[in-house]
Amino acid sequence: MLSTLLGPPGSRRSSLGAAPGGKRPSVGPWLLHSRVSFSGLPLFQPIPETHLENTYRMRPEEGCRFNAGRVQRVLEGALAGVLGGTAYSPQGSTVLVQSLAELLRSRAKEVVPPRYKLVCHVLLGQHSQQSMLVASRALWDPESDSFASASFCNASLFAVATVHGVYFE
Repeated sequence: MLSTLLGPPGSRRSSLGAAPGGKRPSVGPWLLHSRVSFSGLPLFQPIPETHLENTYRMRPEEGCRFNAGRVQRVLEGALAGVLGGTAYSPQGSTVLVQSLAELLRSRAKEVVPPRYKLVCHVLLGQHSQQSMLVASRALWDPESDSFASASFCNASLFAVATVHGVYFE
């Protein structure tokens, strides 16, 4: 009885809905893709390429320049708001500096015109009886690129934040 269900030796049992030639009909999005998920959707979704035309703008438009004074006020407000009541901790300073740099970059991005790439550098340390001098150098176009810097100090810590705005051609 089992041999009648399986058919003659060497033959394959056809699945439901199989075509007469033994192949199942292919329907669905996997016609274009070789790998398919359990839901039947392709695992690889092609990403359409976007081609942008060159603007050939070598300088920012008038009135769309990096405003260092405005960015400095944003930095001072954000530093005072975040670090106002914070005490220095060597263990938590790494996470604090990373989150502070992201916050300052996002806040500065709100007031900086488009086509400027921003680089944010934050220095944080314990405030005791020491002095510190912070300096930076950059290679850029002085007509279109600029920077803003702000510092904050309380009884426990000090912070110096610098945002460089470089015009992206």
